[in-house]
Amino acid sequence: GTGVPQDDREAARLFRRAANKGHAGAQCELGLCFELGSGVPQDQDEAARLYCLAAEQGLANGQFNYAFCCEEGVGVPQDDA
Repeated sequence: GTGVPQDDREAARLFRRAANKGHAGAQCELGLCFELGSGVPQDQDEAARLYCLAAEQGLANGQFNYAFCCEEGVGVPQDDA
């Protein structure tokens, strides 16, 4: 953290609050937390779900991260079509 001690659990908690209210950026960041296991247990399925939510709202980072999940079959069935 900048100006505060780093606390991955608190960051994930706050991202979750905003993500649950539909904040696309928070959905994407929380997805990253789940992908990496940062502040939450690692869960590729939840990461992909959150990236998809952000992508559906038009967030470019969410679209990129969800596309990567689809391409690599991370948290979603792989689709090489």
